Amino acid sequence: MKKTISVLFALILTISVPLMASGSSESSGNLMFGTGGDQGTYYGYGNVLAQRISSETDTKVTAVVSAGSQDNIEMMDMNRYQLGFVQTDVMSYAYNGTNLFAETGKIDSFSTLGALYMEQVQIVTLDPSIKTVADLKGKAVSIGSSGSGVYYNALDILAAYGLTENDIKPTYQSFGDSVDSLQDGKIDAAFVVAGAPTVAISTLASTQDVQLVSIDDEHMDILMEASPYYSPNTIAASVYGTDTDCQTVAVGAVVIARNDVSEDDAYNIISTIMNDKEEITKAHAKGAELDMDFAASITTVPYHPGAAKYFAEKGYTVPVK
Repeated sequence: MKKTISVLFALILTISVPLMASGSSESSGNLMFGTGGDQGTYYGYGNVLAQRISSETDTKVTAVVSAGSQDNIEMMDMNRYQLGFVQTDVMSYAYNGTNLFAETGKIDSFSTLGALYMEQVQIVTLDPSIKTVADLKGKAVSIGSSGSGVYYNALDILAAYGLTENDIKPTYQSFGDSVDSLQDGKIDAAFVVAGAPTVAISTLASTQDVQLVSIDDEHMDILMEASPYYSPNTIAASVYGTDTDCQTVAVGAVVIARNDVSEDDAYNIISTIMNDKEEITKAHAKGAELDMDFAASITTVPYHPGAAKYFAEKGYTVPVK
């Protein structure tokens, strides 16, 4: 009887110890990396990063399709994901409990690993008569999923031109659905916030005469004064084969981690991303934008201690919780 009890006790320990360790800072396991839609930059780039980290270090990472920044933060808070891609504005909303997170409240269970590249606000249309944001008035426009980061970006830009959600015929669609609706003539324009080139737009541009709507200097100043987390940005005509360069704004794309991800894992992730720039760039064009100054530039959300250790080795001091 005693032997049976001992065997059962050993079996219980064998099962329970890994389960308890999975949420601790000492255990790695397989880290789930929330990215974005399968036609967006987050997913494609996230897969490249996950494969590189997993092959070069003891840290194993799996990139998964998600609904984007807000979803990644919420899923990380529930420990469904341990890593995530986020826009700089959205992670600030979460950390301060504003905008997207006004109702759910502040979420501070995550830390910054590093800023990787800029995500452009791309206003896409097939209608040559839409030349400015003001021309969107009365048009059918996709402004992202309701309550998403894209949604707030769209409202910010419309507001700079004195427009509101009520001045357009809004639809609330993902990047892929927006492109399908443009292709089918169901909408006149769509807001897409992702690193250019974005797969969904490139696919559309391969068969259609795609146009990007610019933000003029006067309204750029208005937008920047009201929403200083944006940075002016230019999308070259060569990116999608447009007639001219597009003047727009961008937000940063940042990789974040749960606070209880181990220091070793956090260090392995950011050090591999930054040190392997050449190899990463061969697999994805966004790798070319990796830059130490930019990676260490986040001030709104503290860095993970493992990331801070890496940046300190490179001569950078970053805020830590």
